[in-house]
Amino acid sequence: MLVAERRRKIVELVNERLSIRVSELSEIFSVTEETIRRDLEKLEQDKLLMRSHGGAVSIEKEPSDTPFMEREVTNAEQKRAIAREAVKRIQPGEQIILDGSTTAWYMASQLPDMPLTVITNSIKVALELSKKEQIKVISTGGMLLSKSLSYVGPLAERSLEQYYVSKLFLSCKGVDVQSGLSDANEWQALLKKQMMNITSEVTLLVDSSKFGVKTFAHIANLDQIQYVITDERIPEEYENWFQEKNISFQVVPS
Repeated sequence: MLVAERRRKIVELVNERLSIRVSELSEIFSVTEETIRRDLEKLEQDKLLMRSHGGAVSIEKEPSDTPFMEREVTNAEQKRAIAREAVKRIQPGEQIILDGSTTAWYMASQLPDMPLTVITNSIKVALELSKKEQIKVISTGGMLLSKSLSYVGPLAERSLEQYYVSKLFLSCKGVDVQSGLSDANEWQALLKKQMMNITSEVTLLVDSSKFGVKTFAHIANLDQIQYVITDERIPEEYENWFQEKNISFQVVPS
């Protein structure tokens, strides 16, 4: 395959998937990762894509807030496995936050009925927890995003100011060493930032497809989290980075 044709196809793939890793492109085109990095550098210079740590992201289509039903079935097995491990980190009597992610919803479905206070901006999480008599649920209220079935906005942010909790279980659209945690929706990013401000411990729940991805709105730097739960396809460079920064992480079978 000619260089020009390979680069054209790389742009097509990036725009189709919104983000892709160097390792994936190397396998697809049967060339070295160094060759792919040179391709991405040239394509970025030509303003056809944007490089990220370990891959590239589209500049043509910005990911929007994905409908909950679609997120529910995307990487579902990994999310369920991550949720199972996250539930093990919760003790009776604690006050915690579950965000509006599908992984948080899987956590809510797997939580035993025990004394617990849960703050959430997710309608789906609140409904799931309503089945459990011992769990006290506090909803942030606010502006409803119909696709994600979650509340955001100034009212939701202000409602969090009166609380302080021991643990936050958080997910996001992108995890990048340089850009940190990011989300496709600015309102979601702002609310998650406020959630991080009122907790002692942040546990990041992400499947491996989120690593090396940068999306629209910045949430926080990566070193602001204390614990990570992901699947076994986590890129080695991120494992090494977490170890260097003394950030605990747990890998579940994918």
